[in-house]
Formats: sequence, C-alpha cells, structure tokens
Amino acid sequence: MAVKWGVLGTAGIARGCTIPGMKAANNCELYAIAGRDENKVKSFQQDFGFEKAYVGYEKLLEDPEVQAVYIPLPNHLHKEWVIKALNAGKNVLCEKPLALNAEEAKEMFAAARDNHVVLMEAYAYQHSPYIAALKEDVKSGIIGDVDYIETAFLTQGYVEDFRLHKEMGGGALYDLGCYCTTMILSLTDSEPEYVKADAEFNEEGVDVFTSVMMKFQNGVRAAFNVGMMFPAGCNARKDRLYIHGSKGCIDSAVEYNQAGELSYTIVSEGKKIERKITAKQNYTLESEQLGRCIENREQPYVSPEFSIRNAQLLDLIFEKIGY
Repeated sequence: MAVKWGVLGTAGIARGCTIPGMKAANNCELYAIAGRDENKVKSFQQDFGFEKAYVGYEKLLEDPEVQAVYIPLPNHLHKEWVIKALNAGKNVLCEKPLALNAEEAKEMFAAARDNHVVLMEAYAYQHSPYIAALKEDVKSGIIGDVDYIETAFLTQGYVEDFRLHKEMGGGALYDLGCYCTTMILSLTDSEPEYVKADAEFNEEGVDVFTSVMMKFQNGVRAAFNVGMMFPAGCNARKDRLYIHGSKGCIDSAVEYNQAGELSYTIVSEGKKIERKITAKQNYTLESEQLGRCIENREQPYVSPEFSIRNAQLLDLIFEKIGY
C-alpha cells in the first residue's frame, strides 16, 4: 500500500534529502506540498510532481486524502504543527529535534496516542543498515563490554539561517548534538550519572561550539563535540564515532546520514576487521518504515520512549551550558 504524504514546509532538508528519499520509496506517494510562499510551493510541485499544492499549512491538514505528514519546519514550530497534524488524524514524521524540551515531546506523543496515529522523530541515520550492523557488532560482544563512546559532528558556519537564532531553537546542540546524543543512547542502555558541558555562544545567544562529557550509571563514559565552527562557505565537515570496549574497539569516520558503500574498522583482541556495508538512502528507509508502521506491521525504530529519553538528556546538557 502506498501512503499518501503531505509535506508541511519547503525547507532545504525537504528538497535535498527527505522528498527525494520518499520519491524512491516503494510505499510512498508524494501527494501534497504546502508552504507560505506561493513561488516555493509551485517550484516544489513542479520539481517533484506533487498532485496538490497548498499555500498555507492548514489547507493541507484539511485534505482528507493526506494520510501522513512530514514536518521540516524550524524547531520552534514543531510542537504547534505536529499537534495540529495529529489532531487532524494524520500520521507524522517530524524533523529532529522533535521538541525544544522533554515536556513538549511528552505532549506531542500524548496527542499521537489520543488520536490513534503514529508520530516518529526523523533521525534518518538510525534506519541505516550501517548503524544496524554497528549495533549488532557491539551487541555481539566482539569488542567486549563497552566502557567509552566518543563522537563528533562539526560543520561550517551558517549564514542567514534559523539555526543562528535562539528564539527559533537554533544552535549546534539542537541541530547537531541531537545526532550525538541519540547515537550514544542507542549504544548504552543506562541513565546518566553525571553530565558536564561547556559552550561558546554567538552574539545571538546560541551555542556555536559545545563540548560534553558524561558518565552513565552502568559505568560507560561518553563524550562528544558539536559545532558550527568551520569558515562559512568552505563545505567542511567532520564526523567521527569511536567505541571502546574491554576486548577492542570500533572506529568510524562515516558521516551521519551517509549512504552508499560504507565501512568501519573493528579491532578485537589484536585482530583488525574491516566491515563493509551497502546502505540505501536513509531518508528512503525512514519513510518506508513509517509507512509500515501506519499499516500496523511494525513499531517505529525511533520510539516515543527513545525520543523522550533523548530530549531529557538534551535538557540536562542545555542546563549545564546555560542556554
């Protein structure tokens, strides 16, 4: 069954990533696009072949044909439009971070339950077979008991972007740090014992470089760095993941949300192993999975419990850096 999708917003990630992913999916129909700028809406319709185009978000939610809504709006608008879509009986895929804090996330998932529809936070990378293989290796014990996790996500500075404005939920921790926290949480089934963090802020009051270290109750230590810190326009980016265990380690330099021929290195008891994984476009896998959830065949890979747990960890870090 092909799910009829409506896209609520004309953001860059929708054009460059999620809509092309949906277009390649085997159970998605690009049915409707909505935005506040008529020219942008028409451009999306022409480029991607949407059947319907609406100027105004409400009109899309009023369309009874729309079964699922993808929301790529700026962070501060997520709660309002997610809840409106859920109350309209639509299943929702919302860009990360789903909420500005854990209480907002709880409200949104409560609305999904009340309306008997699916809400999933859009961490496309969590759907990748690359991540599945990496988690399976950790679970197998090939590197022993995990005792340390380190990851980083550093990009160039943004120009004229909502991520630079505090009132819109901007900053490196919201935009990039949520990848690091979800990666760490997906590798350790424990709650934080302590969190320490510091940040550099710009004149708008958002963090442009944030460094975090933490320890979990099961003894696992973790650290990450995120930043919008490289010179604007240089197309520079740095992603890293390192997992240390009692018998070895896993090292990866693959970018978050990367697809194609990917690899990571395992060192176990003195032996070096290269894992090679072919990964389909993560945004395709994400939209296909939500479609199967709508059919009641699966539970979301990014579960409500996981999203709330991640939001709670981000709340702790925001408190530490004084955001």
